[in-house]
Amino acid sequence: MNRRKFIRTTAAASIALGLGSWKNPGKTHYLSLSFDDGFKKSFYRTAEIHEEYGLKACLNVIATGHLPTFNTEPKWIPQHLLGNFDDWNAFKQKGHEVMPHTWEHLNLTEIPFEKATSNLDKCFDYFEKNLEGYDASKAMYNFAYNASTTELEDYALKRVRAVRTGGWLVLGDTMINLVNTSTAPEHLGCWSHGPDFCNNYVETEINKFLKGDGGWLILNCHGLDNEGWGPMSTSFLDKLLKRLSRIQSLSVLPTGMVLNEVYG
Repeated sequence: MNRRKFIRTTAAASIALGLGSWKNPGKTHYLSLSFDDGFKKSFYRTAEIHEEYGLKACLNVIATGHLPTFNTEPKWIPQHLLGNFDDWNAFKQKGHEVMPHTWEHLNLTEIPFEKATSNLDKCFDYFEKNLEGYDASKAMYNFAYNASTTELEDYALKRVRAVRTGGWLVLGDTMINLVNTSTAPEHLGCWSHGPDFCNNYVETEINKFLKGDGGWLILNCHGLDNEGWGPMSTSFLDKLLKRLSRIQSLSVLPTGMVLNEVYG
């Protein structure tokens, strides 16, 4: 199955990294729980739970989600549940990671290239103007629906450090081994599950990951309880992070922070 066909048929991807290049020798496994869309209630609770265990949340928000005119995917992303940049700046001040997750949550592979790149530019411009401390050189762009093309990824990478999307994305559609290299990946993949609760899926994937020799697993999440596509229950997230925070060989970090810790 080729890369683009794979992306169209699944919203999943992950990366396994060789341990030889990592700067923190005490860690063999990195996990990023990457929460999308910007559900206000869910994101505040997600951040609070992370804080309880000394962790930082990975929060990806829609640039226009706070505007009354936003109406993309009302079934899964109702506008009245979304927060605004006052909320996102409050998270940033507490040290959580806030990254761009599209201009208006369109599948950029299904619209003309010119409109798609215009959406990217408007998203990046808005974050630069409205998110305090936004640093494009350390930013991660998270494609809506985990859908992209090589051309769209390359265009986004002119404005950000890395992109997150679907499929096996680094070094040609395969799990990669970065032993003895200091080159940071620019194309990151993630696994996701929905539209029902993702608790069992997340538990299964993390347990399989922890049994392996090491690497980096990115799981794409959304809201908590009944908010969003493929939600996670609040009680599950709390118990999960409590357990994971006790594993010495595991680092639970947002995607951008993993890149900074591993590659600088």
